Amino acid sequence: MNRQKSASSMETMKKVLQVIGRYRVMLAASVVIAAVTVILQLYVPILFGNAIDGIVAGGEVDFALVGKTLLQILILIIGASALTFLMNIINNRLTYQTIQDIRSRAIRQIQVLPLSYLDAHSTGDVVQRVIADTDQLADGLLLGFTQLFSGVVTIVVTLGFMLSKNVLITLMVLLLTPVSFLVARFIATRSYSMFQKQTETRGKQTALINEMIGNEKIVKAFGQEEKVSARFRAINEKLREYSQGAVFFSSLTNPATRAVNNVIYALVALIGAKMILGGHLSVGGLTVLLSYANQYMKPFNEISSVVTELQNAMACAARVFELIEETPEVQEEPEDLSDGEGSIAIRDVAFSYVPERKLIENFNFTAPPGSTTAIVGPTGCGKTTLINLLMRFYDVNRGMICVDEQDIRTVRRHSLRRHYGMVLQETWLREGTVRENIAFGKPDATDEEIIRAAKEAHSWEFIRRMPEKLDTVLHEDSLSQGQKQLLCITRVMLCLPPMLILDEATSSIDTRTEVQIQEAFSKLMHGRTSFIVAHRLSTIHHADQILVMKDGKILEQGNHDTLMAENGFYTSLYNAQFAGVEA
Repeated sequence: MNRQKSASSMETMKKVLQVIGRYRVMLAASVVIAAVTVILQLYVPILFGNAIDGIVAGGEVDFALVGKTLLQILILIIGASALTFLMNIINNRLTYQTIQDIRSRAIRQIQVLPLSYLDAHSTGDVVQRVIADTDQLADGLLLGFTQLFSGVVTIVVTLGFMLSKNVLITLMVLLLTPVSFLVARFIATRSYSMFQKQTETRGKQTALINEMIGNEKIVKAFGQEEKVSARFRAINEKLREYSQGAVFFSSLTNPATRAVNNVIYALVALIGAKMILGGHLSVGGLTVLLSYANQYMKPFNEISSVVTELQNAMACAARVFELIEETPEVQEEPEDLSDGEGSIAIRDVAFSYVPERKLIENFNFTAPPGSTTAIVGPTGCGKTTLINLLMRFYDVNRGMICVDEQDIRTVRRHSLRRHYGMVLQETWLREGTVRENIAFGKPDATDEEIIRAAKEAHSWEFIRRMPEKLDTVLHEDSLSQGQKQLLCITRVMLCLPPMLILDEATSSIDTRTEVQIQEAFSKLMHGRTSFIVAHRLSTIHHADQILVMKDGKILEQGNHDTLMAENGFYTSLYNAQFAGVEA
């Protein structure tokens, strides 16, 4: 199991390094500067040893040597500090450009993922991967670039300087070094699994918080505060458990390796003192070796901390790359939908979201050019699913959907959707000006076109009362639900597409405004192939044909009068809705 986790961590590290490879010049500069900085810093103990050896006894101090040596030490320290500052700038830029690339890839991937992926993953979890997990990766990389390179170079250069002073003591230090590695590895393998569980649980917690805060009114309305709090406490308890375990194991690394390093330091002091008594080593030489023993072991402590942080970073990176490597929507043919009359034919279509639960089977239907088709039926009968198939948010499992005799699977999705205007029951407005929201599908629209569309959609009345009119910046709570829906309708009025889909488009609008909107829609739908998903059957009397759906099949088909005359399922729906009014 540990071997699999280690392999997984290494695979993730390779993916991160591939992204870093784009900035190999900065990476090389960082490594070179780190090497030069370490060499300058590690030469200082040799100069200190020379200065100490220049102080032989009282009255026998070589002040010229000591003064010259101290000046050299000052120059080396200033040079090393300047290079360290430059290396930190490069490391910061290298880290955040790498994170920028990964986050950009994640966002681009979300744009090409099929809706089935987004339907199967909570919004909070996806947000966690793109924002929080990449932040954790940035922290790990920055620590790695800052301390890992310097640590490795410090170890190599220190060994070189120690060998030049005393071979025996250097070999002893080398033989005891693997002990620190074994201790650090033992702890790191256990901390990675904890960090992985911590990251996954944090994603679930973010998803729950996002879900509950976004729907707090519903939670309060149904008195679910205690249940929501209980769910949060359960997830929070798991997060505490995993976080505590991760921190516990990772915090063992530093003191454990320090204990080993202190033993090595004490042995160097003991053996060095005996060598001084034997005349094989000077006091300055022992000072240099003790300093190097401390310098040599110090990077192991830092590297063990870096490894722990990198374990956390790699666990987060694995989640980000899992998103990035998700299979995108099927590559499409480079063919655009031709500007035709707008006839739509659905032939022997079968579709289900989950293979074992069938939804739509043997569905056949034709919408002539310029016709208005209303889709009605009980909840879950497949009305919205049919719209998803028309827009190619999902592809059919069997059969085909044709627009002007073109199979929509042979047409670029962007080209297909450009021919549709869509107003949904769920409104969406971006944080921006009123103008930007209305011109979302037609960015080059003039103010005159926008105002004309707003007047037709009856949204101009409240827009003109805003502080900056079209330049007013909208936030989440700037407008009521009905006003948001009017702006979405205005957006379609501006684009004037050849085909329309209205999915409960007036559900949040008052009755008086709805009558006005229906008049505007009548003008808009004239000569356009339109689909209306409706629960209020009073809004579809004018439809050329009405599809009555149940369990994914067309139960009845015809206009309002013929369906009422049949006295079937549609009649029962209509009577159930208007029985109170007629009474």
